[in-house]
Amino acid sequence: MIGSDGQQVGILDLSAAINLARSQSLDFVEIAPTAVPPVCRVVDFGKFKYEQAKRERDAKKHQHANTVKEVQLTPRISPHALSIKLAHAVAFLCEDMKVKIALRFRGREMAHTEIGMGVVDRFLRELGPWGQPDSPPRLVGKAVNVMVSPLPRAKRAKNPKENEPLPESDPGSDEDDDDDDDVDDEEGEEGDSSEPRTAIA
Repeated sequence: MIGSDGQQVGILDLSAAINLARSQSLDFVEIAPTAVPPVCRVVDFGKFKYEQAKRERDAKKHQHANTVKEVQLTPRISPHALSIKLAHAVAFLCEDMKVKIALRFRGREMAHTEIGMGVVDRFLRELGPWGQPDSPPRLVGKAVNVMVSPLPRAKRAKNPKENEPLPESDPGSDEDDDDDDDVDDEEGEEGDSSEPRTAIA
C-alpha cells in the first residue's frame, strides 16, 4: 500500500487500510489490481482522477505530434475541392499533427509543372496561420511534396471549423475519388487504461 505522501506503507489487510484512509479523510484506491499483491493508494480520489486525465491528455498530444496526415492535390483542383482539402489540413494542424502536401502530375500536366507549384504555394499561404513548411516544396518525379508542421499553440490561429462539420465533397466535382483521401501514415495506438476501483471513505 502507498500512503498519501507517496511513501510505501507496507502490506495491510483491507479493513486496516480503509481505516487508515478514513482517518485522513481520504479515499482508498486500487491502482494496480493485477500486481501480486494488488497495489492500493490512499489519495483524494477527485484529485487522482484529474491527474490521470491530465496524463492521458498529455500522452495523446505526444501521439498526435508523431502522426503525419497526407493531403493530396492536383494541378486542376477546383476552388471548392481546394477549400475542402484546406479545412482538413487546418483541422490536422490544430490537432498538433504534421501534414504532408502531395500534388501529383498526370500525363501532359508534366509539361506545365509551374501550375502545380502555384497551387501548392497558394495552399501553403492559406495554411500560414496554422503551420509552416519544414522546407520549400520539391518536385520529385511526377509529384510536388512538402511537409508542414503545426505552429506552437500560442502562435497558432484557432480552428475556424472547430464547432462545424468539415465541408463535404461536391458530388458533381470532376476530381478523382482518390484525390479526396486523407491518408494516415504510421500512427501508434493508445493502450486501454483500466478504470481504478475505489472504496470511498
